[in-house]
Amino acid sequence: MSTRLRIFAAMKQVAEEQRVTLPPLVDDLSLHETGFDSLAFAILVARLEDDLGIDPFTIAEDAAFPLTVGDFVQAYENVPA
Repeated sequence: MSTRLRIFAAMKQVAEEQRVTLPPLVDDLSLHETGFDSLAFAILVARLEDDLGIDPFTIAEDAAFPLTVGDFVQAYENVPA
């Protein structure tokens, strides 16, 4: 499964658990519009770290939290091997 699909699956699972109605996941969707609060994002990032073995937000010294779903996916796809 691709990184993108793993992220989307994790987002859907967290949304279900947190009782968030998740809109269709498209690259230009603002992360604010996902309905996730800070707890949901913390759970998501922790799960992705367990699943993918990386947390791009602690690796980079100047990491800024992404603004869109596409930016979020790219943060994981662009982590150096």
